[in-house]
Amino acid sequence: MLDNPHSMLGVKKVDDPRNFGVAEIDENGFISHMVEKPSIPKSNMALVGIYKIKESDQMFQCLEDNILHGLRSHGEYSLTDALDCMIKMGVRMQAFKVENWFDCGRKETLLESNALLLKKFSPTVKDENKYENTVIIHPVSIGAGCLVKNSIIGPNVAIGENTTIDYSIIKNSIIGSFSNLFDIVLDSSIIGSDSDLRGESRSLNIGDNTSIDLG
Repeated sequence: MLDNPHSMLGVKKVDDPRNFGVAEIDENGFISHMVEKPSIPKSNMALVGIYKIKESDQMFQCLEDNILHGLRSHGEYSLTDALDCMIKMGVRMQAFKVENWFDCGRKETLLESNALLLKKFSPTVKDENKYENTVIIHPVSIGAGCLVKNSIIGPNVAIGENTTIDYSIIKNSIIGSFSNLFDIVLDSSIIGSDSDLRGESRSLNIGDNTSIDLG
């Protein structure tokens, strides 16, 4: 990719391209057109956000022109629109396929990426026996300084540092640092750092510095 004489953009085939920048590619592997989050996609090749741009002057010119004329896609100034503008100016951009892409822009894909990385790197839980009356179902990653007891953790769970978990069941989830979870069942959840959570079963997406009592 770095040695190729043309500008290059990473792409990957996706099932539903409507949430991505989409590239239409000709038979020679060059991109003929790009659209940001099209409602009716003409291609299923999504732009993954890896770019090698050689004609940077033209890119900044297109960005400035789009801002000057208020050209937005879905209410935002889009790099995809600027790259498509470059193609219209005659710049040649070649696509290259990316095998593994961890798309972390949405809760579902972030959790899928977390599970995949846990399986790939198989993190070890140090001093697993120190977690009182707790069952750990790997793959699981538990940060330093955590207090976990009377719980079932895993599979596919990543826990940040200095988090306390008691009387809880957690699977397929990401838990931030310095959080406190008590008497709760979580599945497919993201809990931010410095959060306090207790009571009932939920699938949650909670930001940092949050306190919730579901009892």
